[in-house]
Amino acid sequence: MEIIIIEKPWGKEELLEKNDKYMFKRLTMYQGHACSLQYHEYKTETVYLLKGSLKVYIGDTKDKLKEIIMKENDSITLRPFKIHRMEALEDSIYLESSSPELEDVIRLEDRYKRV
Repeated sequence: MEIIIIEKPWGKEELLEKNDKYMFKRLTMYQGHACSLQYHEYKTETVYLLKGSLKVYIGDTKDKLKEIIMKENDSITLRPFKIHRMEALEDSIYLESSSPELEDVIRLEDRYKRV
């Protein structure tokens, strides 16, 4: 599979593999940026931080999120309906392996006004 690069307002996603069983991406997030506050209905994803540091907001409701600081070589698994957001404390590169539901994103908040 050819690598597909998806530009994002916070950095970029590189789709390294997508098939009927799993999806594998390398993501770059720039310092001070964050992805949407979101959850997935079907997708389970595991994030592994290669470089940098991320603040992960995670919880069962939008009003009760805890914060986890991820450092290099840390990982976290996000199951369906777990609300989450990653914010880069410094330029960061991480891997994401997930089930293949690419469009399964329900955004609750977004700094970049995406729906």
